[in-house]
Amino acid sequence: MSDRSDRTRLIASATRRGAARRPVSPPVERASTLLNDRPGDIRDETAGAVYGIEDLSAARQLRAALADLEGAADAWLVPSGLAAVTVPLTALLRPGDEVLATDALYGPSRRFLNRHLKARGMATAFHAPDASVEDILAAMTGRTRLLLIESPASLTFELVDVPALAAACRERGVLTVMDNTWAAGLAFRPLAHGVDVSVQAVTKYVGGHSDLLMGSIAAADPAIARQIAETIEDLGWRVSPDDAWLALRGIRTLPLRYAEQARSALAVAEWLQTRPEVAQVLYPALPDATGHDLWRRDYTGAASILGLAMNGGSEASAHALMSALELFGLGYSWGGFESLITHETGQLAFRRAPPQLVGELLRLHVGLEDPADLIADLERGLAAWTAAIR
Repeated sequence: MSDRSDRTRLIASATRRGAARRPVSPPVERASTLLNDRPGDIRDETAGAVYGIEDLSAARQLRAALADLEGAADAWLVPSGLAAVTVPLTALLRPGDEVLATDALYGPSRRFLNRHLKARGMATAFHAPDASVEDILAAMTGRTRLLLIESPASLTFELVDVPALAAACRERGVLTVMDNTWAAGLAFRPLAHGVDVSVQAVTKYVGGHSDLLMGSIAAADPAIARQIAETIEDLGWRVSPDDAWLALRGIRTLPLRYAEQARSALAVAEWLQTRPEVAQVLYPALPDATGHDLWRRDYTGAASILGLAMNGGSEASAHALMSALELFGLGYSWGGFESLITHETGQLAFRRAPPQLVGELLRLHVGLEDPADLIADLERGLAAWTAAIR
Protein backbone atom coordinates (compact mmCIF):
# COMPACT_ATOMS: atom_id res chain seq x y z
CA MET A 1 0.00 0.00 0.00
CA SER A 2 1.45 3.39 -1.00
CA ASP A 3 1.44 6.58 1.07
CA ARG A 4 -1.27 8.04 -1.14
CA SER A 5 -4.74 8.43 0.33
CA ASP A 6 -7.49 5.89 -0.32
CA ARG A 7 -9.42 8.26 -2.56
CA THR A 8 -6.32 8.84 -4.69
CA ARG A 9 -5.28 5.19 -4.96
CA LEU A 10 -8.74 3.99 -5.92
CA ILE A 11 -8.77 6.37 -8.88
CA ALA A 12 -5.06 6.19 -9.79
CA SER A 13 -5.42 2.47 -10.48
CA ALA A 14 -7.74 3.43 -13.35
CA THR A 15 -5.47 6.08 -14.87
CA ARG A 16 -2.11 4.33 -14.59
CA ARG A 17 0.04 4.26 -17.72
CA GLY A 18 1.85 1.47 -19.45
CA ALA A 19 -0.77 0.11 -21.84
CA ALA A 20 -2.10 1.08 -25.25
CA ARG A 21 -4.95 3.54 -25.72
CA ARG A 22 -7.80 2.30 -23.57
CA PRO A 23 -11.01 3.36 -21.80
CA VAL A 24 -10.84 4.50 -18.17
CA SER A 25 -12.87 1.45 -17.12
CA PRO A 26 -12.36 -1.94 -18.77
CA PRO A 27 -14.97 -3.19 -21.22
CA VAL A 28 -17.57 -5.64 -19.98
CA GLU A 29 -16.51 -9.06 -21.27
CA ARG A 30 -19.48 -11.42 -21.42
CA ALA A 31 -17.94 -14.76 -22.21
CA SER A 32 -18.04 -18.41 -21.30
CA THR A 33 -15.71 -19.67 -24.04
CA LEU A 34 -12.34 -17.97 -24.50
CA LEU A 35 -10.60 -18.72 -27.79
CA ASN A 36 -6.91 -19.31 -28.49
CA ASP A 37 -4.69 -19.21 -31.59
CA ARG A 38 -2.77 -22.43 -30.84
CA PRO A 39 -3.73 -25.76 -29.24
CA GLY A 40 -0.96 -25.43 -26.69
CA ASP A 41 -2.41 -22.14 -25.46
CA ILE A 42 -5.78 -23.54 -24.38
CA ARG A 43 -4.63 -24.41 -20.83
CA ASP A 44 -1.97 -21.71 -20.51
CA GLU A 45 -3.03 -19.79 -17.38
CA THR A 46 -0.21 -17.26 -17.83
CA ALA A 47 -2.20 -15.77 -20.71
CA GLY A 48 -5.16 -14.99 -18.44
CA ALA A 49 -8.44 -16.74 -17.76
CA VAL A 50 -8.89 -20.11 -19.46
CA TYR A 51 -12.68 -20.21 -19.17
CA GLY A 52 -15.42 -17.72 -18.40
CA ILE A 53 -15.96 -19.02 -14.86
CA GLU A 54 -12.65 -17.40 -13.99
CA ASP A 55 -12.49 -13.66 -13.34
CA LEU A 56 -12.24 -11.50 -16.46
CA SER A 57 -10.93 -7.94 -16.74
CA ALA A 58 -13.42 -6.00 -14.61
CA ALA A 59 -13.43 -8.60 -11.85
CA ARG A 60 -9.64 -8.79 -11.81
CA GLN A 61 -9.32 -5.02 -11.54
CA LEU A 62 -11.94 -4.95 -8.78
CA ARG A 63 -10.12 -7.67 -6.87
CA ALA A 64 -6.87 -5.73 -7.14
CA ALA A 65 -8.53 -2.55 -5.85
CA LEU A 66 -10.11 -4.39 -2.93
CA ALA A 67 -6.86 -6.15 -2.04
CA ASP A 68 -5.07 -2.81 -2.02
CA LEU A 69 -7.82 -1.24 0.10
CA GLU A 70 -7.77 -4.11 2.61
CA GLY A 71 -3.97 -4.45 2.67
CA ALA A 72 -4.38 -8.08 1.58
CA ALA A 73 -2.32 -10.54 -0.40
CA ASP A 74 -5.41 -11.19 -2.48
CA ALA A 75 -9.15 -10.58 -2.49
CA TRP A 76 -11.89 -12.73 -3.99
CA LEU A 77 -15.38 -11.98 -5.22
CA VAL A 78 -18.46 -14.05 -4.44
CA PRO A 79 -22.13 -13.60 -5.41
CA SER A 80 -23.34 -11.98 -2.15
CA GLY A 81 -22.28 -10.53 1.17
CA LEU A 82 -23.59 -13.66 2.89
CA ALA A 83 -21.38 -15.82 0.68
CA ALA A 84 -18.42 -13.70 1.78
CA VAL A 85 -19.10 -14.93 5.32
CA THR A 86 -19.97 -18.53 4.52
CA VAL A 87 -17.04 -19.27 2.17
CA PRO A 88 -14.28 -18.69 4.76
CA LEU A 89 -16.22 -20.70 7.34
CA THR A 90 -16.61 -23.53 4.84
CA ALA A 91 -12.92 -23.32 3.94
CA LEU A 92 -11.50 -23.17 7.44
CA LEU A 93 -13.79 -25.32 9.61
CA ARG A 94 -14.06 -29.09 9.93
CA PRO A 95 -16.52 -31.42 11.73
CA GLY A 96 -15.98 -31.19 15.47
CA ASP A 97 -14.94 -27.53 15.37
CA GLU A 98 -16.80 -24.76 17.17
CA VAL A 99 -17.45 -21.16 16.13
CA LEU A 100 -17.84 -18.36 18.65
CA ALA A 101 -19.84 -15.32 17.50
CA THR A 102 -21.71 -12.31 18.85
CA ASP A 103 -25.32 -12.85 19.88
CA ALA A 104 -26.12 -9.81 17.71
CA LEU A 105 -24.82 -11.52 14.56
CA TYR A 106 -26.33 -10.70 11.15
CA GLY A 107 -29.40 -12.91 10.84
CA PRO A 108 -28.49 -14.90 7.69
CA SER A 109 -24.98 -15.56 9.08
CA ARG A 110 -26.59 -16.88 12.26
CA ARG A 111 -28.89 -19.09 10.19
CA PHE A 112 -25.90 -20.56 8.35
CA LEU A 113 -24.20 -21.41 11.64
CA ASN A 114 -27.30 -22.91 13.23
CA ARG A 115 -28.56 -24.79 10.20
CA HIS A 116 -25.86 -25.58 7.66
CA LEU A 117 -22.81 -25.97 9.90
CA LYS A 118 -24.69 -27.68 12.71
CA ALA A 119 -25.96 -30.33 10.30
CA ARG A 120 -22.34 -31.02 9.34
CA GLY A 121 -21.00 -31.50 12.83
CA MET A 122 -19.86 -27.98 13.72
CA ALA A 123 -21.14 -26.19 16.81
CA THR A 124 -21.72 -22.51 17.54
CA ALA A 125 -21.58 -20.57 20.80
CA PHE A 126 -22.58 -16.93 21.26
CA HIS A 127 -21.16 -14.18 23.45
CA ALA A 128 -22.81 -10.94 24.59
CA PRO A 129 -22.56 -8.23 21.91
CA ASP A 130 -20.70 -5.84 24.24
CA ALA A 131 -18.61 -8.50 26.02
CA SER A 132 -15.10 -7.72 27.19
CA VAL A 133 -12.10 -9.46 25.69
CA GLU A 134 -11.77 -11.51 28.87
CA ASP A 135 -15.40 -12.64 28.74
CA ILE A 136 -15.15 -13.59 25.07
CA LEU A 137 -11.98 -15.61 25.68
CA ALA A 138 -13.62 -17.29 28.68
CA ALA A 139 -16.46 -18.43 26.40
CA MET A 140 -14.03 -20.40 24.24
CA THR A 141 -13.64 -24.14 24.67
CA GLY A 142 -11.12 -26.68 23.51
CA ARG A 143 -13.19 -27.07 20.35
CA THR A 144 -13.23 -23.35 19.45
CA ARG A 145 -11.55 -23.05 16.08
CA LEU A 146 -12.80 -19.68 14.86
CA LEU A 147 -14.06 -16.37 16.24
CA LEU A 148 -16.56 -14.69 13.90
CA ILE A 149 -16.42 -10.96 14.58
CA GLU A 150 -19.06 -8.42 13.67
CA SER A 151 -18.20 -5.02 15.09
CA PRO A 152 -20.30 -2.93 15.19
CA ALA A 153 -22.93 -5.64 15.56
CA SER A 154 -26.15 -5.84 13.58
CA LEU A 155 -29.11 -3.69 14.58
CA THR A 156 -27.79 -2.57 18.00
CA PHE A 157 -24.23 -1.61 16.93
CA GLU A 158 -22.15 -2.77 19.90
CA LEU A 159 -18.36 -2.87 19.43
CA VAL A 160 -15.71 -5.23 20.70
CA ASP A 161 -11.95 -4.71 21.02
CA VAL A 162 -10.91 -6.24 17.71
CA PRO A 163 -7.12 -5.75 17.93
CA ALA A 164 -6.96 -7.28 21.41
CA LEU A 165 -9.19 -10.18 20.40
CA ALA A 166 -7.19 -10.86 17.25
CA ALA A 167 -3.93 -10.97 19.23
CA ALA A 168 -5.38 -13.23 21.91
CA CYS A 169 -6.90 -15.58 19.33
CA ARG A 170 -3.60 -15.84 17.47
CA GLU A 171 -1.86 -16.89 20.70
CA ARG A 172 -4.50 -19.57 21.22
CA GLY A 173 -4.43 -20.84 17.64
CA VAL A 174 -8.00 -19.61 17.03
CA LEU A 175 -8.73 -18.12 13.61
CA THR A 176 -10.55 -14.80 13.22
CA VAL A 177 -12.97 -13.79 10.48
CA MET A 178 -14.50 -10.30 10.60
CA ASP A 179 -17.57 -9.05 8.78
CA ASN A 180 -16.35 -5.52 8.07
CA THR A 181 -19.23 -4.30 5.92
CA TRP A 182 -19.95 -1.42 8.32
CA ALA A 183 -16.48 0.06 7.74
CA ALA A 184 -16.41 -0.93 4.03
CA GLY A 185 -12.72 -1.85 4.21
CA LEU A 186 -12.17 1.90 4.53
CA ALA A 187 -12.82 3.16 8.07
CA PHE A 188 -11.27 0.07 9.66
CA ARG A 189 -8.83 -2.48 8.24
CA PRO A 190 -9.12 -5.81 10.06
CA LEU A 191 -6.00 -7.38 8.52
CA ALA A 192 -3.85 -4.50 9.78
CA HIS A 193 -5.20 -5.19 13.27
CA GLY A 194 -4.33 -8.88 13.23
CA VAL A 195 -7.56 -10.41 11.91
CA ASP A 196 -7.03 -13.41 9.61
CA VAL A 197 -9.87 -12.83 7.14
CA SER A 198 -11.80 -9.64 6.34
CA VAL A 199 -15.11 -9.89 4.52
CA GLN A 200 -17.66 -7.35 3.39
CA ALA A 201 -20.84 -7.07 1.39
CA VAL A 202 -19.80 -5.25 -1.78
CA THR A 203 -23.57 -4.95 -2.27
CA LYS A 204 -23.49 -2.11 0.23
CA TYR A 205 -20.96 0.74 0.06
CA VAL A 206 -18.62 -0.44 -2.70
CA GLY A 207 -21.48 -0.93 -5.15
CA GLY A 208 -23.14 2.15 -3.73
CA HIS A 209 -26.17 2.23 -6.02
CA SER A 210 -28.41 -0.62 -4.79
CA ASP A 211 -28.17 -2.39 -8.14
CA LEU A 212 -25.97 -5.43 -7.54
CA LEU A 213 -25.28 -8.30 -5.13
CA MET A 214 -21.68 -9.21 -4.29
CA GLY A 215 -19.27 -9.99 -1.47
CA SER A 216 -15.52 -9.81 -1.06
CA ILE A 217 -13.07 -11.87 0.98
CA ALA A 218 -9.54 -10.67 1.80
CA ALA A 219 -6.70 -12.48 3.56
CA ALA A 220 -3.01 -11.87 4.16
CA ASP A 221 -1.69 -15.30 5.17
CA PRO A 222 -0.82 -17.42 2.08
CA ALA A 223 -2.02 -20.69 3.65
CA ILE A 224 -5.40 -19.23 4.56
CA ALA A 225 -5.61 -17.51 1.18
CA ARG A 226 -5.02 -20.82 -0.58
CA GLN A 227 -7.81 -22.56 1.37
CA ILE A 228 -10.26 -19.79 0.51
CA ALA A 229 -9.26 -19.72 -3.17
CA GLU A 230 -9.59 -23.50 -3.46
CA THR A 231 -13.01 -23.46 -1.79
CA ILE A 232 -14.28 -20.82 -4.22
CA GLU A 233 -12.87 -22.87 -7.09
CA ASP A 234 -14.51 -26.06 -5.81
CA LEU A 235 -17.89 -24.41 -5.25
CA GLY A 236 -17.76 -22.67 -8.65
CA TRP A 237 -18.83 -19.34 -7.18
CA ARG A 238 -18.01 -16.33 -9.34
CA VAL A 239 -19.63 -13.00 -10.13
CA SER A 240 -21.01 -11.77 -13.43
CA PRO A 241 -18.87 -9.41 -15.55
CA ASP A 242 -21.66 -6.82 -15.52
CA ASP A 243 -21.83 -6.78 -11.72
CA ALA A 244 -18.04 -6.67 -11.44
CA TRP A 245 -18.00 -3.64 -13.76
CA LEU A 246 -20.68 -1.87 -11.71
CA ALA A 247 -18.83 -2.52 -8.45
CA LEU A 248 -15.55 -1.35 -9.98
CA ARG A 249 -17.29 1.89 -10.98
CA GLY A 250 -18.67 2.23 -7.46
CA ILE A 251 -15.37 1.74 -5.65
CA ARG A 252 -13.84 4.78 -7.39
CA THR A 253 -16.14 7.12 -5.42
CA LEU A 254 -16.38 5.03 -2.23
CA PRO A 255 -14.35 7.33 0.07
CA LEU A 256 -16.33 10.43 -0.92
CA ARG A 257 -19.75 8.80 -0.55
CA TYR A 258 -18.82 7.10 2.72
CA ALA A 259 -17.57 10.33 4.31
CA GLU A 260 -20.48 12.47 3.08
CA GLN A 261 -23.11 9.98 4.23
CA ALA A 262 -21.40 9.71 7.62
CA ARG A 263 -21.62 13.49 8.05
CA SER A 264 -25.32 13.41 7.25
CA ALA A 265 -25.93 10.41 9.51
CA LEU A 266 -24.29 12.17 12.45
CA ALA A 267 -26.43 15.27 11.88
CA VAL A 268 -29.59 13.16 11.77
CA ALA A 269 -28.51 11.14 14.83
CA GLU A 270 -27.81 14.27 16.86
CA TRP A 271 -31.22 15.68 15.97
CA LEU A 272 -32.95 12.44 16.88
CA GLN A 273 -31.29 12.54 20.30
CA THR A 274 -33.29 15.70 21.05
CA ARG A 275 -36.64 14.06 20.33
CA PRO A 276 -38.83 12.82 23.21
CA GLU A 277 -40.20 10.01 21.03
CA VAL A 278 -36.71 8.46 20.89
CA ALA A 279 -35.27 6.73 23.96
CA GLN A 280 -31.83 6.04 22.50
CA VAL A 281 -29.97 6.51 19.23
CA LEU A 282 -27.69 3.53 18.57
CA TYR A 283 -24.74 4.96 16.64
CA PRO A 284 -21.08 4.49 17.70
CA ALA A 285 -20.00 7.91 16.42
CA LEU A 286 -22.15 9.64 19.09
CA PRO A 287 -20.03 10.57 22.12
CA ASP A 288 -22.37 8.92 24.63
CA ALA A 289 -22.92 5.74 22.56
CA THR A 290 -21.92 2.32 23.84
CA GLY A 291 -18.50 1.51 22.40
CA HIS A 292 -17.74 5.09 21.36
CA ASP A 293 -14.26 4.97 22.92
CA LEU A 294 -13.36 1.89 20.86
CA TRP A 295 -14.76 3.52 17.73
CA ARG A 296 -12.77 6.71 18.33
CA ARG A 297 -9.58 4.73 18.95
CA ASP A 298 -9.75 2.29 16.02
CA TYR A 299 -11.98 3.76 13.30
CA THR A 300 -11.36 6.63 10.90
CA GLY A 301 -15.01 7.04 9.96
CA ALA A 302 -18.51 5.71 10.47
CA ALA A 303 -21.20 4.07 8.39
CA SER A 304 -24.47 5.88 7.77
CA ILE A 305 -26.71 3.28 9.41
CA LEU A 306 -28.13 3.67 12.91
CA GLY A 307 -30.70 2.23 15.28
CA LEU A 308 -33.58 4.02 16.98
CA ALA A 309 -34.82 2.61 20.26
CA MET A 310 -38.17 4.33 20.61
CA ASN A 311 -39.99 5.35 23.77
CA GLY A 312 -42.68 2.68 23.93
CA GLY A 313 -44.89 2.24 20.93
CA SER A 314 -46.02 -0.81 18.97
CA GLU A 315 -45.77 -2.31 15.53
CA ALA A 316 -48.76 -0.16 14.52
CA SER A 317 -47.10 3.09 15.60
CA ALA A 318 -43.82 2.04 13.95
CA HIS A 319 -45.66 1.37 10.70
CA ALA A 320 -47.47 4.71 11.01
CA LEU A 321 -44.12 6.49 11.30
CA MET A 322 -42.71 4.64 8.31
CA SER A 323 -45.81 5.23 6.17
CA ALA A 324 -45.67 8.99 6.78
CA LEU A 325 -42.13 9.29 5.43
CA GLU A 326 -41.63 10.52 1.87
CA LEU A 327 -37.83 10.38 1.46
CA PHE A 328 -36.97 7.15 3.27
CA GLY A 329 -37.52 4.04 1.20
CA LEU A 330 -39.08 1.00 2.87
CA GLY A 331 -36.70 -1.87 2.21
CA TYR A 332 -33.64 -3.78 3.29
CA SER A 333 -29.95 -3.18 2.61
CA TRP A 334 -27.90 -0.01 3.09
CA GLY A 335 -24.80 1.71 1.75
CA GLY A 336 -26.56 2.95 -1.37
CA PHE A 337 -27.25 6.56 -2.26
CA GLU A 338 -30.83 6.46 -0.94
CA SER A 339 -32.16 6.64 2.62
CA LEU A 340 -34.03 3.62 4.00
CA ILE A 341 -35.98 2.61 7.09
CA THR A 342 -36.99 -0.80 8.48
CA HIS A 343 -38.76 -2.01 11.63
CA GLU A 344 -36.48 -4.48 13.45
CA THR A 345 -38.07 -5.33 16.82
CA GLY A 346 -39.05 -8.81 15.63
CA GLN A 347 -35.49 -9.78 14.72
CA LEU A 348 -34.32 -9.35 18.32
CA ALA A 349 -36.27 -12.49 19.27
CA PHE A 350 -33.67 -14.65 17.51
CA ARG A 351 -31.04 -13.68 20.06
CA ARG A 352 -30.40 -15.82 23.10
CA ALA A 353 -30.44 -12.72 25.29
CA PRO A 354 -32.45 -9.97 23.55
CA PRO A 355 -31.60 -6.41 24.65
CA GLN A 356 -34.02 -4.82 27.08
CA LEU A 357 -35.22 -1.86 25.05
CA VAL A 358 -38.03 0.36 26.34
CA GLY A 359 -39.79 0.40 22.99
CA GLU A 360 -39.75 -0.49 19.32
CA LEU A 361 -36.52 -0.72 17.32
CA LEU A 362 -36.19 1.02 13.95
CA ARG A 363 -33.18 1.03 11.64
CA LEU A 364 -32.31 4.04 9.51
CA HIS A 365 -29.90 4.28 6.62
CA VAL A 366 -28.98 7.85 5.73
CA GLY A 367 -28.31 8.39 2.05
CA LEU A 368 -27.00 11.30 0.01
CA GLU A 369 -30.10 13.49 0.30
CA ASP A 370 -29.78 16.82 2.10
CA PRO A 371 -29.83 16.01 5.85
CA ALA A 372 -32.11 19.01 6.50
CA ASP A 373 -34.71 17.45 4.20
CA LEU A 374 -34.32 14.07 5.88
CA ILE A 375 -34.82 15.67 9.30
CA ALA A 376 -37.98 17.38 8.10
CA ASP A 377 -39.20 14.05 6.76
CA LEU A 378 -38.48 12.33 10.07
CA GLU A 379 -40.35 15.09 11.89
CA ARG A 380 -43.44 14.15 9.87
CA GLY A 381 -42.86 10.51 10.73
CA LEU A 382 -42.54 11.21 14.45
CA ALA A 383 -45.77 13.22 14.37
CA ALA A 384 -47.50 10.19 12.83
CA TRP A 385 -45.95 7.98 15.54
CA THR A 386 -47.35 10.20 18.27
CA ALA A 387 -50.78 10.34 16.64
CA ALA A 388 -50.87 6.54 16.33
CA ILE A 389 -50.09 6.10 20.03
CA ARG A 390 -52.80 8.56 21.07
